[in-house]
Amino acid sequence: MNYSCGVMNRFPTIYQDVNEAIYALRSGAREVLGEYYTGMYLYGSLALGGFDPGRSDIDPLIVTSEELPDNVIFELEVMYKRLYTSGLEWAKKMTGLCIPLEDLRIYRETGPKNQMFNREEFLVDRPDNDWIFHRHVLYKCGIVIDGPPLRDIIEPIPPEQLKEVAFMFLRDWVLLTYEDDIFQGEGHQAYFVLTVCRCLYTLKNGDVTTKRKSAEWTLEHVDGKWSDLIRQAMDWRYGDPAGDIPQTQKFMRYIMAKAGVMV
Repeated sequence: MNYSCGVMNRFPTIYQDVNEAIYALRSGAREVLGEYYTGMYLYGSLALGGFDPGRSDIDPLIVTSEELPDNVIFELEVMYKRLYTSGLEWAKKMTGLCIPLEDLRIYRETGPKNQMFNREEFLVDRPDNDWIFHRHVLYKCGIVIDGPPLRDIIEPIPPEQLKEVAFMFLRDWVLLTYEDDIFQGEGHQAYFVLTVCRCLYTLKNGDVTTKRKSAEWTLEHVDGKWSDLIRQAMDWRYGDPAGDIPQTQKFMRYIMAKAGVMV
């Protein structure tokens, strides 16, 4: 399979190399899924307008007409792993999933397992409740590559539900603040800082915005002693070392306490 789109194209993004990876994934998904293929969309920083090639991932969503049989899931995994090793830079920076149409419409904790890809990993599991955030971003400003309009297939998420998920997200991360290894991967330390900033923003505002805007808002609403840590996370780029991990763990617990989570 040829994974280069071979033409200059500024849709769905202004980045040619990003578009090549997106179209390669779409081509592979269409080939594998056949009549199951319903559409493909982008969420995350590309949809919210906060994409930065020096620090961002791309977040594609593949939608299927129904739950996939095991043999098709296997073929999808083979396709994705082949794409990951294809040499396309952005094929190594994808975090997304493949989900049936009805599971996109409304989040169900007890729904079927979905196919999730996180860089080199291909997993089959139920998405965490933070998928509610992603559905909100899709409904609000998701990019349609092809398929039906998102507002026709997603139920709107009320602000109170977003706040509830933000609280649960912080609560579920309490124990992680006592583990050192989880902060060691590339970008992990900055990710944790910015994600708890985003959770606090959502908890207070009932909406989801970019990590950078959430961090800028947080700078204005927390003790100034955390400013350097937050700004370091905002400035992190691929190849940079991690910031202060013990201070990050303390900051996370500070945000959790500020949100009303018992730590």
